[in-house]
Amino acid sequence: VTANVEDRDVASFNDEIKKHIKNDINLGAGNYLAFTGEAEANAKSREDLIVHSLLAGVAIFLMLYIAFGRLRNLLLTFANLPFALIGGVLAALFTGGWISLGSLVGFVTLFGITLRNSIMMVSHFQHLVDTEDCVWNLETCIRGASERLPSVLMTALVTALGLLPLAAGSGQPGREIEGPMATIIVGGLVTSTILNLLILPAIMLHFGRFEKNWTA
Repeated sequence: VTANVEDRDVASFNDEIKKHIKNDINLGAGNYLAFTGEAEANAKSREDLIVHSLLAGVAIFLMLYIAFGRLRNLLLTFANLPFALIGGVLAALFTGGWISLGSLVGFVTLFGITLRNSIMMVSHFQHLVDTEDCVWNLETCIRGASERLPSVLMTALVTALGLLPLAAGSGQPGREIEGPMATIIVGGLVTSTILNLLILPAIMLHFGRFEKNWTA
């Protein structure tokens, strides 16, 4: 038995079918059902993506800790991820609220871009203190954020403009993965870029610690 799903996500349809079959159909001895197709393949891909993303996240955290040398600043760097999550979730709700394989890929990519922007901001703060002998205060914070403004904006704009055609065509045949992925990334970039430039510097000013690293 085969079926094509329209106007809803395949995963929830597959779960509902399994529930109805379990409650309404009694199989005789020696008979069994096997579910195959896109839903089962996507479920396996989602599991692999989540596991690999968690392992990569742990490795990235350890490498950044070695690079930063301060756990406080590292944790504050990750504070920008919820900013990206807000835009990504809103974009998912706007396009139907389905969390598909493409959406998960979009979230992973979005978190990578957002974390890169945060690292650029925090590392530049440390550069001002180490190289240019600035004292960590409001003036240094504003200077660092303003100097990182062009690079952060260009990264977001170029990425968003490149993905807009895919996001606009989300839902069309053949774009079941690329469409939701692009929608999540574009939506998340809007909120993360704005909040990264406005909220993250304020958080770093009040809770971050930047001191000159003296070397012999």
